[in-house]
Amino acid sequence: MKTCCADAGSALAKAATVAAQAAPVSRWPVAIGTAARLSGISPKMLRHYESLGLLGAVARTGSNYRQYGEADVHTLRFVRRARDMGFGLDAITELVGLWHNRRRSSASVKRIAQKHHDDLAQRIEALQAMQRSLDTLLCHCPGDERPDCPILDDLGKV
Repeated sequence: MKTCCADAGSALAKAATVAAQAAPVSRWPVAIGTAARLSGISPKMLRHYESLGLLGAVARTGSNYRQYGEADVHTLRFVRRARDMGFGLDAITELVGLWHNRRRSSASVKRIAQKHHDDLAQRIEALQAMQRSLDTLLCHCPGDERPDCPILDDLGKV
C-alpha cells in the first residue's frame, strides 16, 4: 500500500511543537529529570529505553547519577516521536540503529515504515468492521425497559 506525502505537514508540525517546548540548556550534561523533560518522556521510560540499549553508554557522576548529553536527548526525542507514530520497540530499535548509521540505505528505513503503515491499515480496517457491527446492533436495540436485547443475543451466539 502506497502512502501520500500530503499529511506529512501535521507530523512535522507536532515535532516542531515538541522541540519548541524544550527550553534551551546552557550546561551539558544534564541529570535524568532534565533529560526526561527535554525529551518529553518520564524518567521511568528514560531508564527503560536505556535498559533496552536505545541509548549508548550513559555517563555517570562520581555518585553514580546518570548524566545525559545533547545526543542522548536527541535520541530520546527520536524514540518519543517514533512511539507517538505507533512504532513498536523492535522497529524503534532498528530505526535508531539506522538513524545513527550514516551509511544506511533509505530503502531499509522505508521497508520498516511501510510495514508499520500496512499493519496500521489492517488494524484500522478491523476497527471499522467492529464499528459497523456495533452500529447495526445499536440500530436493532430498542434501549427500553424490556429485557430483550439484540446486542446481548448477538454477543451470546456461538
